[in-house]
Amino acid sequence: MFPIRDTIQSKNYAVVNNALIFINVLVFLLELSKGSGLDRFIFTYGLVPARYSIPQIGSYFSQTQQIFALLSFMFLHGGFWHLLGNVWFLYIFGDNVEDRLGHARYLVFYILCGLLSGLFHMAVNWTSRVPTIGASGAIAGVMGAYILLYPRSKILTLIPIIIIPYFIEIPAVIFFGIWFAFQFLGAAGSSAQAGGIAWWAHVAGFIIGMGLLKAFLALPETGVTRSLRGKTFKRKTPHFQVIHPEGSGTAPHLNGVISITPQEATLGAAKLVNIPWGFQRRLFKVTIPPGVKDGTVLRLKGMGTEMFSGLKGDLYLTVQIR
Repeated sequence: MFPIRDTIQSKNYAVVNNALIFINVLVFLLELSKGSGLDRFIFTYGLVPARYSIPQIGSYFSQTQQIFALLSFMFLHGGFWHLLGNVWFLYIFGDNVEDRLGHARYLVFYILCGLLSGLFHMAVNWTSRVPTIGASGAIAGVMGAYILLYPRSKILTLIPIIIIPYFIEIPAVIFFGIWFAFQFLGAAGSSAQAGGIAWWAHVAGFIIGMGLLKAFLALPETGVTRSLRGKTFKRKTPHFQVIHPEGSGTAPHLNGVISITPQEATLGAAKLVNIPWGFQRRLFKVTIPPGVKDGTVLRLKGMGTEMFSGLKGDLYLTVQIR
């Protein structure tokens, strides 16, 4: 079960989220350059509970290294697929959470989710000498915030059936419910001293993210965030949009909504539109003429439902300027 995209369009560019993705990739490239010294690098900058619980082990590290590891572990990864999975989930869900919290609050929120989930993992595995690395705990916190902010969102999900890829839109509450259930079962069935996936960090991160969200929403936005919102506001909606048209009874015509920005309304735009399964043409191009007004209806001839006679209805798209 792999998410492809969500149905929530962010209004601002996710500068902090993209920066976090970039840092994770950059640190991974640094790991690749370590060669035979990688294990020492991971043990130094990863989160090793025994470094804090066993004085003989902790004595090999400076106080600065001990403190810094509580932050650096969430930017390390155990391999390409570990990195790809984490940054992809962050890319899908992080932009929307940043859009709601604002850039400054989102950065602090992300770091706290990673730190607190790491501390919880360390408490559960207090004497473990296995390094814990990865952004999973922080990203789980982002996912916990996402489900509270956008419970009605849908996630386009890839579900491989044997060798056949199957795509389906799953309500966010179901997607995250299944995800959380797998994390909890994995945590319940894992040994406290075993290596591998830090299941409890995922579970804790998700719950921590939900708890921190309300506290962060109560905090006022800083002047920096308000200034950045004006500079990072998206002048265009996504080129690719999914339309869920509705019909009226047995009428062949369908009605849907297409979103554009004020700039696109003035200058015009071209969108690639997808209609879910069940219609004759699922992917087509829509041209928005310059000077269009909010509420203008565009007629797409022959894109409605097909009647028994073979005639096709039309698809009417209402322009929504946001």
